[in-house]
Amino acid sequence: MYRYYINKNAQTNGAHEVHRLGSRFLPKSEHRVSIGFFNNIQDAIKEALKTHPSSKCCPSCLKFDRRNIM
Repeated sequence: MYRYYINKNAQTNGAHEVHRLGSRFLPKSEHRVSIGFFNNIQDAIKEALKTHPSSKCCPSCLKFDRRNIM
């Protein structure tokens, strides 16, 4: 399981990105909120959508997730 975070700051398109701990794009601690531990980023996105309806997956984290699934 990995710990996932949501970026407090929205992207220019209004989306809040979800990142896993260790992501090279993980925002600084003051710009993120932990959403918990999950087996995959899809489950983390489901949780993030509860508080941030515009949540999206960090593309880099999604690639990492897919490599570990396959």
